[in-house]
Amino acid sequence: MNETLKRAISGAIYITLLIASILYSNESFFILFGLFLLIAVYEFCALVQINKIIPIIFAFLFYGSITLVCFYKKLVQEILYSITNKSYQLSFDSNFLYQILLAITLIISIKCIHFLFSDGIQEISKSNKIIYLLGYVILPFFFITKISFGINEYNPKIIIGLFIIIWTNDTFAYIVGKSIGKHKLLERISPKKTIEGFLGGILFSILAGVLISKFYIKPSPAFSEKSIQIWVTIAIIASVIGTLGDLIESKFKRVAGVKDSGKIMPGHGGILDRLDSVIFVAPFVFLFYQILYYVS
Repeated sequence: MNETLKRAISGAIYITLLIASILYSNESFFILFGLFLLIAVYEFCALVQINKIIPIIFAFLFYGSITLVCFYKKLVQEILYSITNKSYQLSFDSNFLYQILLAITLIISIKCIHFLFSDGIQEISKSNKIIYLLGYVILPFFFITKISFGINEYNPKIIIGLFIIIWTNDTFAYIVGKSIGKHKLLERISPKKTIEGFLGGILFSILAGVLISKFYIKPSPAFSEKSIQIWVTIAIIASVIGTLGDLIESKFKRVAGVKDSGKIMPGHGGILDRLDSVIFVAPFVFLFYQILYYVS
């Protein structure tokens, strides 16, 4: 099987699995991204050469417990009752928990950006490896699941719309860059990325955001203009921050001296290679949601 066909088949399986799990139910969405998280943790640990077992166990327990407590309070109460035969009322504010996690994630994201643009950093200390694992890999998965709920309830169109924008940015950044790209974006990290491709990706992502708002999300007429503004802003955030996320993962791979983070997807590499943009974008989109909520 030639490389192009192998890449097409694995890509089609990935997209089908992703969209099917998102559309089927929020439970299937949580489970799939929980699996993605464990694979991403494994790949990142291999990339930076740290022990894999403890981080995988931690990620599993952390993701599972926060998902249960934040989205399934009633189920947790029933489990506690079946164990202790006593009624418990979970009344803590899950939004406050997410705001704390968001603050931690954003601080580590800034550290990741500093790591990207620091020429002198070639070796990563063990403490920094753990910090990057937490803020660059583990915590962003919580925000991927959280933003899919929008303001009130689970809405698969939100997360699918975000993926469409990121895929649009990646595709047209490549096409525009290959066609007319002359000026390198960050050659020492990713020689193929160009400024022209970067700008082309942003423009087509904005167009995708407008189309998603008008024909996929389909807001009420009174909310139509505001919805377009929101999705255009998300498109700009996803394009700029997503490109940074892609470059940061490229920096980790360059330091490790490898081409791909893994081999789970033939022709595409690992889960981190496929999700590097969205996991870095998700906390910033969630921050944008928080700003919208408080302003409105």
